[in-house]
Amino acid sequence: MRGLLARLWGGRASVSREPDARPGESGAVVSGERWLVVGLGNPGPKYAGNRHNVGFMVVDELAAQRGERWRLHKAHAQVVETRVGDAPVVLAKPASYMNLSGGPVAKLSAFYKVPVDHIIVVHDELDIPFARLKLKRGGGSAGHNGLRSITASLGSPDYVRVRVGIGRPPGRMDAASFVLQDFSTAERKELDVHVARAADAVETVVTSGLEKAQLVYHTAAS
Repeated sequence: MRGLLARLWGGRASVSREPDARPGESGAVVSGERWLVVGLGNPGPKYAGNRHNVGFMVVDELAAQRGERWRLHKAHAQVVETRVGDAPVVLAKPASYMNLSGGPVAKLSAFYKVPVDHIIVVHDELDIPFARLKLKRGGGSAGHNGLRSITASLGSPDYVRVRVGIGRPPGRMDAASFVLQDFSTAERKELDVHVARAADAVETVVTSGLEKAQLVYHTAAS
């Protein structure tokens, strides 16, 4: 993994302000094979290391692996246009706060003509232990405000979710406070591997399908 923690705690990621690409420009090919991969989080350095921002970390990893730079899109999101295997993929980080993620996701889906079944949302999951992953299509929001907003804006819950485990808060700590705290020192020692594994899971969904990804990643991290 290419220095995730250094990027999170040592400085901001580079973002260009190039004009928005239109279908057919810059080599973009709009087709039913395009995927939209959305990482969820809250924008700004205040939240960068929070557990709630692990979705951002995963798409940052995917972009960094390809040497890509984020650019601002009129859909109120940062995007990278790239490829995973033979498939064109748009990586995205909504520039809204978590509970308003749906608006940017719906606008990007419409702009790039990506159907709901080719949208992957990467998000933190309290009900999965840290360093574990689960993947599924559809379902409820389980109290996750980002998922609730996306489902409402898309009019469908039938997108793929890559659920990145962060575990439950200790003792009687409020869950809302827990997700808005940075990962612990002990967790940071494993965070690079956890994030890289989630990025690999996204790639497997795109290249081999959800069922194959579930078979590979629904196990404890080694």
